[in-house]
Amino acid sequence: MPSVVLNDFPEPDRVEGAPHPRETAQLFGHSEAQHRFLDAFNAGRLHHAWLITGPRGVGKATLAWKIARFLLATPEDDGGMFAPAPPVSLEIAPDHPVARRLASLSDPRLYLLRRGLNETEKAPAQNILVKEVREMKAFFSLSAADGGRRVAIVDAADDMNPSAANALLKLLEEPPAGVTFLLVSHQPFSLLPTIRSRCRELRLHPLSPDDMAAALSAAGSAPDDPRALAELAGGSVGEALRILNLDGLKLYQGIVGLFATLPQLDRGRALALAEIGAARGADQSFDLILTLIDLFLARLARAGTIGHAPYPAVDGEAEVIARLSPDPRTARHWADLAQGLGARARRGRAVNLDPAALLMDMVLKTEETAGTLASG
Repeated sequence: MPSVVLNDFPEPDRVEGAPHPRETAQLFGHSEAQHRFLDAFNAGRLHHAWLITGPRGVGKATLAWKIARFLLATPEDDGGMFAPAPPVSLEIAPDHPVARRLASLSDPRLYLLRRGLNETEKAPAQNILVKEVREMKAFFSLSAADGGRRVAIVDAADDMNPSAANALLKLLEEPPAGVTFLLVSHQPFSLLPTIRSRCRELRLHPLSPDDMAAALSAAGSAPDDPRALAELAGGSVGEALRILNLDGLKLYQGIVGLFATLPQLDRGRALALAEIGAARGADQSFDLILTLIDLFLARLARAGTIGHAPYPAVDGEAEVIARLSPDPRTARHWADLAQGLGARARRGRAVNLDPAALLMDMVLKTEETAGTLASG
């Protein structure tokens, strides 16, 4: 299977601690999106480009690989009297030759476009570069495989730099014969409008707690409280795995315990949290702490707006939220604080500011808001 060169670097489209989407045989949830694609296929209206959108980690890449298996394994209808019956699902047996080839990255009819190496070829690139789109174009121009269907997966389309995006747009405007493009996008509105306009969209939604539990079990994880984890992960299996791998439930319990001391913040607890995010090699924990603080503030704002606390993700959370955000007035203050607080900390980290100081700044701003509400 042609794809960008990675040498011995980790695959950028794999969530740590989980099977790669090409190795994930079962997709949980998203029956509506699957039926939409299958209906278009059976009606002979198979568009040449599909944009698979939704929150990060809900199964977009898994669906793209499932569609790829289906397209490459399903015989073409020649219109004859012995043509196969229309398929009733996208399922392809794991032991099918196409499924085995895709799992081993050895099928010559699929091109995987993802982040590769930088211009020096010595380290992973931060974006999909134009050279990689050109290589994909050359592959489809020179190789007609067996004359049947071919598939290109772009994971994720959000990773393309402007030159790569423009090069892909030209391919979508004049698609190679027999090629179906499957673009995975976490933030579709960041893409060129002309790219979006040339694709049919399949939008995926956050998973229910039951689907989340089933997907995590299939990935080798079994949380004690799937609903609590779904609350923190926003229905995203990828985010749930990140939380589990980084002991995020314990981190969130610590954040809730810290903010339970508001309006007079417990400085000792605040420093302990900052030290976790500032430890050597703790970049992932730092980012997760920012995400969880942002989440707590968002839950405060929502609870005050709708008049009740959400399902508690950890012990004591409902009581803390009810006390700190009892009404729409307080909710507005928390919403204003949440606006960009974590993003500012991430920008500071990107220019090598002290992570402990950035985290302390976040919790002190939270204390300041709580003090304003308590005195008002």
